[in-house]
Amino acid sequence: MKLAAIDIGSNAARLLITEVIENADNSTSFNKLNLIRVPLRLGFDVFETGLISDEKTQMLIQTLKAFRHLINAYHVDAIKACATSAMRDAKNTEKILSIVKKETGLDIEVISGELEANIVYENHIAENMDKDHSYMYIDVGGGSTEISVFGNGKLSFKKSFNIGTIRLLKGLVLDNEWESMKENIKQATRTHKDIIAIGSGGNINKVFSMSKKKDGKPLSIDLLRDYYKELSNVNLKERIQLYNLREDRADVIVPALQVYVNAMRWANAEEIYVPKIGLADGLIHHLWEELGKKD
Repeated sequence: MKLAAIDIGSNAARLLITEVIENADNSTSFNKLNLIRVPLRLGFDVFETGLISDEKTQMLIQTLKAFRHLINAYHVDAIKACATSAMRDAKNTEKILSIVKKETGLDIEVISGELEANIVYENHIAENMDKDHSYMYIDVGGGSTEISVFGNGKLSFKKSFNIGTIRLLKGLVLDNEWESMKENIKQATRTHKDIIAIGSGGNINKVFSMSKKKDGKPLSIDLLRDYYKELSNVNLKERIQLYNLREDRADVIVPALQVYVNAMRWANAEEIYVPKIGLADGLIHHLWEELGKKD
């Protein structure tokens, strides 16, 4: 069976097409067939003006039309489409989603921060790792950061914070929001020993590829601090040239590193694994479970 997930974030929209195979031993394999990312950057409108502009609306519609063509070309059996922080905050979301439905036939669900954290966790990466440790998922987006803590065989904490890379770039994150994240993480992890972080999001994936580490190896918090200092000390143009970054990655990678380092520091986590999973992957798992329940 082929499934598609659409994730409309504050920085980019993603389409993930996955083939799901039920194996003879009752296990399930999720094989990625294609992942497309378009840097719509809806948050740059929303977090300053409270609205998604006509220009961004047209960009969104054209992107979703292209996604629809790919979905049809792959003969996808089921679709799950969600929007996150920018769409949660925009005052004209309902109007835009109505236009999207009319133009593309796609139903977009605007999900809460709590559900977003839950869906990222549905990748269940921690459940296949060393049982002697506890794990903290950190998913940093343009508009929000989702934190989940997993230990002793169960999910013990999940929360979404309005701290994202675009909000940080625009100077829209207040001190009390940082303080709330700090206190929540400290409280959620105080009874857990040896916390290991699991990072998702395009920025931490880029940092991992820059590090030249082998897949499956963790990054240290000291390495993230070094990258933060290094990238902060050059301007945007130099960042693009020196590190071979796209412009829409070069500006947000620094605030993203700030969030990862702070979250790890508050949880006393020394290492972070980057398993190349994100909200779109979680949506595929979520959709697969929904289809199973329907059956």
